[in-house]
Amino acid sequence: MTHDLEPVLSRIAEALERLGPSRAGPTDFDAARLFRHDPTAEAFHPAPDYPLPIAALVGVDRQKERFVENLQRFAGGLPSNHVLLWGVRGAGKSSLAKAAFMDVAKSAKDLKLVEVDRDEVTTLPGLFDVLRARPERFLVLCDDLSFEEGAAAAKALKSALEGGVSGPPPNVLFVATSNRRHLMPRGHGEDRGLVAAAEDAEEEVSVSDRFGLWIGFPPMDQATYLAAVQGYAGRYGLEVPDLDRRALQWSQLRGARSGRVAWQFIRDLAGELGKPLPV
Repeated sequence: MTHDLEPVLSRIAEALERLGPSRAGPTDFDAARLFRHDPTAEAFHPAPDYPLPIAALVGVDRQKERFVENLQRFAGGLPSNHVLLWGVRGAGKSSLAKAAFMDVAKSAKDLKLVEVDRDEVTTLPGLFDVLRARPERFLVLCDDLSFEEGAAAAKALKSALEGGVSGPPPNVLFVATSNRRHLMPRGHGEDRGLVAAAEDAEEEVSVSDRFGLWIGFPPMDQATYLAAVQGYAGRYGLEVPDLDRRALQWSQLRGARSGRVAWQFIRDLAGELGKPLPV
């Protein structure tokens, strides 16, 4: 009887295997410089190079200098710190991380960037263990990090950064961007008891302390916003007689001044003038 069931059980097992997530083979990290981590498939998907040069980022000179200095130390095998880029939306935090990586990677051929989704923070300890065994050096970037799921994700990140008994991977630099300095979600603890909420808050604030380098991005004033617009326009040959007036009107319609708003205005202007831009 058992022998008769073997073909049926084998077909069921094969069907379940096909339904389950596929597992990727070994990653060829020579295939690209940027990768997106897919924890479900245990894979690293190559991505195209980031097109915006670091020189195009205007109004964040101090932030650029400090971040690049730390990244160059890491790329050279010198002591460096994990980085928290925090501040207002659209200030260029993620753009700075990627543009700086591309700049430093020109001379550091073994430097790679791996982007992780903020909802996959709990997979970071496993990811760091995988990267630890690699000969390359990795900037692991998590954009818009906040602990909407509470203390579990915070504990996972602390575990990844501390590395347990083996210590943190010496070939991994973790960089996170956030709109909030202490990474806590809005409405924190509204549906929990006071003691539990306080414990979660302590857990999440303590994660911020694991970042040795905090780089802030304050709101952009009008002069800096116009300098960003003028810098982009000059770089990409966009000439109109009333550039500043139109840029200010655009920011008023958006209700904000930031590097992102400046870039969106430039994209609109380039489309109007029929000029190509980096993606």
